Amino acid sequence: MMEIQPEKPWSAACERNRAPILTVLRSHFADRRRVLELGAGTGQHAVHFAAALPHLVWQTSDRPTHLAGIRLWLDEAGLPNTPPPLALDVTRPWPATGFDAAFSANTLHILGWPEVEALFAGLDTALAADARLAIYGPFNYGGKFSSDSNAAFDAALRADDPKRGIRDFEAVDALARARGFTLLEDRAMPANNRCAVWRRGP
Repeated sequence: MMEIQPEKPWSAACERNRAPILTVLRSHFADRRRVLELGAGTGQHAVHFAAALPHLVWQTSDRPTHLAGIRLWLDEAGLPNTPPPLALDVTRPWPATGFDAAFSANTLHILGWPEVEALFAGLDTALAADARLAIYGPFNYGGKFSSDSNAAFDAALRADDPKRGIRDFEAVDALARARGFTLLEDRAMPANNRCAVWRRGP
């Protein structure tokens, strides 16, 4: 009897945004070695970036419910620099340390604000003293939406869960600075998104 293989999860947004994000990572992760991806989702970003940046060990992580889908992408790609995904809940003790970079895409608006704070707190132990942090997604500036589409997206997020919503960039940057990070770049991306990169240390 033929075994039916489960279908890999798939995100159209990942396909659209991976090229512009890779441009940022090529610049800021050129001298990095071990990257922790927070909220790896489907796993699509991981295989794309790990294939394009073979000098990096790309460690995926997410809540346990997402790990099976991530494994499907990693197993199919068969890349030597993508270890098995880690179960990681930002509000609980983190299982991994010693990374010199972290990356997260489209996560901060899905997490509640206390979870966003927990994410930055967890970076204290997970990342090296000179680490880089790259975060992709929509942000508000000065408490205002950057586009009508982002305002509609925020309304949909909050209708689904009142704890969700597009974050104010200034508040996120304050969390980063409180953990010893300095903003290196806040780059405009397609579809009214941003990719912000911070450096830890002096």
